[in-house]
Amino acid sequence: MRNYGGNVRGQVFEEGLAVKKNQWAWIGIVALGMAMAAVQPVGAQTPAPNVPQDMASPPAPAAASTPYQPKFAGDPARSDSEAQALGYMRVVLRAQREYKKRHDKFAESLPALAGTGSLTKRMARSNERGDYTVSFKSQKDGFILTMTPKQVDSEHRSFYAEEDGIIHADDQKAADQNSPKIK
Repeated sequence: MRNYGGNVRGQVFEEGLAVKKNQWAWIGIVALGMAMAAVQPVGAQTPAPNVPQDMASPPAPAAASTPYQPKFAGDPARSDSEAQALGYMRVVLRAQREYKKRHDKFAESLPALAGTGSLTKRMARSNERGDYTVSFKSQKDGFILTMTPKQVDSEHRSFYAEEDGIIHADDQKAADQNSPKIK
């Protein structure tokens, strides 16, 4: 503490001010701690006091996802994931038609199609397309293109197409030429 020339009154005032500053600092720290303890992530639950964690009430169910909105009239997709898979198939099928016009044969691989139509090198290079895995097999005078979901369910059907350009879908197993045609 500073001593103002032996002025006891000034020293007492300064000491009182220091105590008040200290008190306000502690009040701020305590208030911040209380605020932090009160804040929980959205959806987090605090178990009831004296109740084992496994006995506490289960978390609230997640909000239902919004239903799929068709991307165009007659869209056969059941989910955004299916719409993306079908869009990819249409791009490959279009590129194959274009390639056939130019070379009088179908491409033997997806990378051979890169740059044809709107199929890019990146699209041709990877066989992972979101929730789906792409398979392309060249055959004599044709090809087979499949999109297999990583999980088959009501929103993830498997898809199949050949050189005729017709896309088939199946919600129970891997799609093939006998699976129902989609619109």
